[in-house]
Amino acid sequence: MIRAVALLSFLALAACGADGEPVQPDASIGIGIGSGGVHAGGTIGVSSGPLRIGVSLF
Repeated sequence: MIRAVALLSFLALAACGADGEPVQPDASIGIGIGSGGVHAGGTIGVSSGPLRIGVSLF
């Protein structure tokens, strides 16, 4: 129980930027034309220094 409370407290502090500046999300969108037709995709994620976490949307 104490570990769960400590973890939730840490995540709440990280989410509000108490440990530093809040991280801004970034996104990109792309449209391509190929032999299979037109396709669209994009990515959304966050980056902090050399670390980047994102999700690719197709």
